[in-house]
Amino acid sequence: MSGLDDLRGEREIASPAAMEALGREVGERLRAGDLLVLTGALGAGKTTLTRGIAAGLGVRGPIQSPTFVIARTHPSLTGGAPLVHVDAYRLGQAAELDDLDIDFAGSVVVAEWAAPFAHAVADTWWEIELDREWHGRGVDTACGTYGHGVDLDAETPRLARISRRP
Repeated sequence: MSGLDDLRGEREIASPAAMEALGREVGERLRAGDLLVLTGALGAGKTTLTRGIAAGLGVRGPIQSPTFVIARTHPSLTGGAPLVHVDAYRLGQAAELDDLDIDFAGSVVVAEWAAPFAHAVADTWWEIELDREWHGRGVDTACGTYGHGVDLDAETPRLARISRRP
């Protein structure tokens, strides 16, 4: 497992550029066999963070959310491990993540929404939890959805928590 130990803990991320910079720092440390699970609400910065990770790994882009294709593979431009970017939102059970036939040992896998399923493919993994509007200016409505007209790409602070699981 890669050397993210010194990045563990919480940090405030002030802008999308800062989120990408954190991603680059993470990406430079990830190695083949690493699984990184990203959690956070819509607009929290998961794909922006993944763009930075891709830059740190030196893989081919562009990096877009894989929501509709579930997984995208980005080959290395530097001879390193490829990045497999997964969106597990539409998966119903842990076995479906394994059924994607991803080379977990030979790739760096960044999986959005995969926290309930990670145990099916790895004994240990890294998790980055992203909270948008964490300091009390939340945009959630009483029914739990974002209000109309909310700019999910606004430059509002995020809180990033990096941890090793389980």
